[in-house]
Formats: sequence, C-alpha cells, structure tokens
Amino acid sequence: MARLQRIAPLGIPQHIIQRGNNRQVCFVCDQDIAFYASLLHEYSKEFTVSLHAWVFMTNHVHLLASPYTLGGISEE
Repeated sequence: MARLQRIAPLGIPQHIIQRGNNRQVCFVCDQDIAFYASLLHEYSKEFTVSLHAWVFMTNHVHLLASPYTLGGISEE
C-alpha cells in the first residue's frame, strides 16, 4: 500500500531523513557525497526548496529544508 502524502506547509522547515535500505551504506566514497550534494543543489532550485542544513553519514542523510511551492518536498 502506498504511503499517504505528507503535509509540508510552505515556508516551514522540515527535518527529512533518508536511510539506506536495511540501513545499508549509501555513500562509499567522497565522490558519492559530492554527487548527492550537487543533485540536492540542482533540485532545490528547480522545486524552490531552501536547504538550511544537511548532514551526510555513510548510511543516512539528515536535511533541514523549507518548501516554497506546493509539492516542493512531498511525493506527488
């Protein structure tokens, strides 16, 4: 069953956590982290999301982000 769409009020910071499947490693080397960071930068502009803070761990990521358009963070 699909997950219900999350509420993401415009302009309100959201704490987002992304984990590897079964807590497996997401980033093997520094190039993986750099690529992920570049994608975050690119898509935050495209979807008008402000990234305030981030932490990249080997098996998960923490983001503090604020959406400024509908559908900026939530899955559609």
